[in-house]
Amino acid sequence: MNLRKQIQFSRLIKADGRLKEFNFLKIFGVKIPTYCVDVGDEKGFRYIFSLFNDGQSWKISGEDLPDWVKEAENKLKGEVAAQEIATQKAL
Repeated sequence: MNLRKQIQFSRLIKADGRLKEFNFLKIFGVKIPTYCVDVGDEKGFRYIFSLFNDGQSWKISGEDLPDWVKEAENKLKGEVAAQEIATQKAL
């Protein structure tokens, strides 16, 4: 039996002028490296989207995302890239 450790982490990232908690969960069993990301706004709405690696960089994929999520894309990509490096070092 082959068990794989689940990779999930949270980061506080400044978006829309406020610190927001972004939760990341790596999705296994897909061909393209992908993280499911969720974040809430101050009204209690949750936004769920994917960050996937197209072979060159990490990109956001999701519908009806607010502009502040799109504007935080570079920060999100940096957090995922750092996590991928840390995971590789741990293996």
